[in-house]
Amino acid sequence: MSDEIETSIQELLLSALNKRQPMITPGHDCAIRLFNGFYEGSRDLMADLYGSTLVLFSHAENEEESIIITQLARDIYLEALPWIKCVLVKHHNARDKDLRNGLITFGSHLDVSILEHGIKYALDLKLNQDASFYLDTRNLRKWITEHSAGLEVLNTFAYTGSLGLAALAGGAASVFQLDRNRKFLDMARRSAMLNRLDLGKMKLAAVDFFVGIGQLKRSGALFDMVILDPPFFSVTEKGMVDQAKESHRLVNKVRPLLRDGGRIIAINNSLFLAGTEYMHSLEALGQDGFVDIEEVIPVPEDITGYPETKLGSPPIDPAPFNHPTKIVVLKVKRKK
Repeated sequence: MSDEIETSIQELLLSALNKRQPMITPGHDCAIRLFNGFYEGSRDLMADLYGSTLVLFSHAENEEESIIITQLARDIYLEALPWIKCVLVKHHNARDKDLRNGLITFGSHLDVSILEHGIKYALDLKLNQDASFYLDTRNLRKWITEHSAGLEVLNTFAYTGSLGLAALAGGAASVFQLDRNRKFLDMARRSAMLNRLDLGKMKLAAVDFFVGIGQLKRSGALFDMVILDPPFFSVTEKGMVDQAKESHRLVNKVRPLLRDGGRIIAINNSLFLAGTEYMHSLEALGQDGFVDIEEVIPVPEDITGYPETKLGSPPIDPAPFNHPTKIVVLKVKRKK
């Protein structure tokens, strides 16, 4: 890597860091994105801060390039933020699963929890190729906490359960967390314990979405809020998820589980689905008068990049959303 390229990357990282400084308080267990290279000028690099742990994600195709760019970024951040205690690097395209899930290159003790809007969330930063906690849904977690008091909530495709945990912390009467992987769901239990929440109000079900929804329908279960946060594409023997082509299908799957006046929180993270197309598909669901678009929840600026730091854009325009992670609150009327 030439000196000129190194200097350019350093300028990009420090410029992005400067915009995020108001969000950073050393010693506080915050979780923010320090750099989103896809939008901020270095497509192969992303940097997140979890408490005092820096997590670097490299999407470089070449393994040698991946190592070089993450070493450079690590050194820049350690100089700029000397209180960082640990650095974890995830090489997205590495052949070795351990490298994809993360290699500690500085320090030894990864942070195991963060604090967001007064709620603690358990972390396992090496659990998967991501960091076990999605930063782009920060505003949504706050919204859920503020709108879940006394409600019965179903969180589908729950992963590590942060959205359901936000509902539980917000005073939900009950939270049903559904995901195929029990290991992921165990993180939700850990988060609840960190906040000393009533575990009796949270049910964890390790079951396929299509199987679980069918069971709930047959049992006559009804909820006040259903959270729908599927992967952008997935195929199991029980069914298929395709967020780019059939996002409305999953909304229809869960509609019968809503009480009258209940809400569906629909999240679509397909990079190649235009925002207008997604909105039109949701508007089409409302033609019968039983589904209304109530609210769009934006993604935080540390995820999207700031006007002063943005140098790139998504391959397809997400407008009216501000990011390819498209979050909509739907109000549902129950058919009599």
